[in-house]
Amino acid sequence: MHVNPYTYTTLCLRNLANASAHLHLQRSITFIFFSVCLACAAFHAPLASADNNVSTNVSTNVSDVQIEVIDQPASGDLVTDPIQAYIATTNLDEDGQVDLWGRIKDGYGIPDVESTYATKQETWYASRPDYIKRMVDRSQRYLFHIVEEVQKRNMPTEIALLPMIESAFNPQANSTSKASGIWQFIPSTGKSFGLKQNWWVDNRRDVTAATNAALDYLQKLHGMFGTWDLALAAYNAGEGTVQRAIDKNRRQGLPTDYQNLSLPEETRNYVPKLQAIKNIVTDPEKFGLKLSSIPNRPYFARVTTPKQIDSKLAAQLAEISYDEFISLNPSYNRPVITSQGEKTQLLLPVWAAERFADNLANYDKPLTSWQTYNAKRGERMDNIASKFGINVSQLRNVNGLAATGKLRNSQAMLVPAVYSGKPLSNSDEIRSDSINSAEMENNNHIDQTAEIEPVVSRPVIQKVKNGDTLDGLASKYGTSAKNLMQINHLKSAKLKAGQSLKINEVAVTRGKFVKVSYNTHNFKSNNPIKSRVSKIASRHKTDNKISSNKSRASKHISAKAHHRLK
Repeated sequence: MHVNPYTYTTLCLRNLANASAHLHLQRSITFIFFSVCLACAAFHAPLASADNNVSTNVSTNVSDVQIEVIDQPASGDLVTDPIQAYIATTNLDEDGQVDLWGRIKDGYGIPDVESTYATKQETWYASRPDYIKRMVDRSQRYLFHIVEEVQKRNMPTEIALLPMIESAFNPQANSTSKASGIWQFIPSTGKSFGLKQNWWVDNRRDVTAATNAALDYLQKLHGMFGTWDLALAAYNAGEGTVQRAIDKNRRQGLPTDYQNLSLPEETRNYVPKLQAIKNIVTDPEKFGLKLSSIPNRPYFARVTTPKQIDSKLAAQLAEISYDEFISLNPSYNRPVITSQGEKTQLLLPVWAAERFADNLANYDKPLTSWQTYNAKRGERMDNIASKFGINVSQLRNVNGLAATGKLRNSQAMLVPAVYSGKPLSNSDEIRSDSINSAEMENNNHIDQTAEIEPVVSRPVIQKVKNGDTLDGLASKYGTSAKNLMQINHLKSAKLKAGQSLKINEVAVTRGKFVKVSYNTHNFKSNNPIKSRVSKIASRHKTDNKISSNKSRASKHISAKAHHRLK
């Protein structure tokens, strides 16, 4: 297959233009660019890859691995080749630069609101440039995909900014009302929109699935109430709350628009808060802020992998940090990724997808270092931990078990796959159905991510009851016994009934896991994937500069109980 000369030269020009520091150089390059295009058209000289037999399928198969650039052009024109799909979603402005903010501003469709609260929020954001930077840095992974999906549905692009006020674009964000993910779905509403939540996975944190569900919900609400401000209010407070406020005003002969409804304070401020974000995105310099440029192109590709793989190994095969892997795949609750189907889908940076598939094709060791184990009658947690060479607290954390909880007969759990010196082979499956539904529901509160900082931290005074232990209280509130001893100045871990403890409760716990080392010396580089995604990989990695610092969860999340179906 030949690449269109214009398209290919555009890609080359973009590399040169982005490297240029002076406008006159860009204009010179532009002149050369059009000359090359005319020459190519005249002589039909294909400026394509040396490999002219590359398949035009959007998915590339290598050793049962498929790579798919999932974001197609908003115009609706189907592009069947991954590199073409990548290019087709990219637009140059007059200076040869690529930026997503301009595309968002061009798609605004929600009327502006005048509000003193919006002004107050603008001041709050303007006084916290570091907070804005962290939020924008996180958004670079997800924002292009969200804008694509919003525009495919002909929705106003302000909707794509909503995760900034919901979660600060932290996919691990949890609220005190048990809302989770960048769109902050509570469990019941998540289930209503098909977001699976069990022992293995919580798709409220799945970026693509939750985005689809959130847009479905917002479109439903817009259909119910007729305006976007009322739809947003219902997204925050629940459609029942908004409908009751409308009915009340209607009975009293009062206006039923957003500004005149009697709504909870948080909901009254919800649309103005989005307005504040919109104003900052529109003109950040007005507020003394600078927003990092976000390339108007896909950040991630969907990769279909074998059924089971350790999350840390997947990150290693992709040659990305574990932080980066979890940021794109935050829905998995356990250190091993498994699915009930034949394949598992992961999101990886576009520039890492081919690398992952190539390394996986040449990896000849077990893909998972975990297995399921059924506890025997009377077996203690410390005995199991000792048997499999794992710390008791790590074993409890991986399996979401409280420190004071007792094991049931035949209770299934994850344990390291090395026992008596015999590693688990790839043929020894972890059965995702070996842990029953009740266990899945009861244990669906533990994350596997060790690096994400807590979302909510607030002091709680806990009265010690009979039977309470320091470990048990630490587990309940997502902290450690050592931390409790420090902040309460305790010399002993022994507690007395009636004793008051100060606890800094957090909404996202820090998981601690067994460090598993993998030998990468046998990775081969002589079996490249037949995909031209790599042709744009290095520039894409440069354009999408993501901070290597640990993502900090938003600490500006109020206690809320939104997304309620009433």
